[in-house]
Formats: sequence, C-alpha cells, structure tokens
Amino acid sequence: MIGWLTVVVIVTALVFGGLGAWYWATDRLISDRVLATGGVLMLALVVQMIVTFTTASEIEDGSHRATFLAYSATLPVIPIATCFLAIKEKSRWAMAVVVLGAFGIGVMTARLAQIWTLYA
Repeated sequence: MIGWLTVVVIVTALVFGGLGAWYWATDRLISDRVLATGGVLMLALVVQMIVTFTTASEIEDGSHRATFLAYSATLPVIPIATCFLAIKEKSRWAMAVVVLGAFGIGVMTARLAQIWTLYA
C-alpha cells in the first residue's frame, strides 16, 4: 500500500477522533466541523479501498488477502456509521462513539499496512 496514503488516513482519523474527544470533554453535540472531518476521512478511506483492491492480487496467502480486502471494504462505513449515531444520540456519549470509531479506523489501517508490508 502507498505509505503516504496510510499516513493521510491515520492523521485524518486522529483529527476526527481528537475533535470527537474535544466535543465529548466539553459536552457538545456533533457539528458541521465533525461531519466535514468525517467526510474527508471517508473520502480518504474510499481512495485507500480502491488502491487496496487494485493491489490485493500481490498477496499470495488467501487468508491474509481476505482480511486485507475485508478491512479495506469495511473502513469507509465506519465514519458514516459513527456520524449517524452521533446525530441520533443526543447525549455526550455520542461523541464517545466518534472517538471509538476513529480509534478503530487507525488500528485497522495500521493492520492493513502491516499485512501489505509482509508481501510488498
């Protein structure tokens, strides 16, 4: 996988999670700023998914390839789901969902990079 793309996704996830943590700590509801950051993160994850699907044939091990593709296909759904839940939930815990979603994206992206470096 492209190293700079992994860095962009992880940094954007950190910004998304950081905003969520700030809103959670200050007991604020979701705003356009969090939604815009989630949208940018989702676009970066879609680009990452396209790149991973075009390069997945280089992974010989079938189980690693399946994990690689499943993580890649699942990642763009997470910002959408967390933002939707944060809009529907009107308590401070809505932003905790955003923080946990951003953490999950960071971990899964790091795992994608780990699998990719095994075969690159």
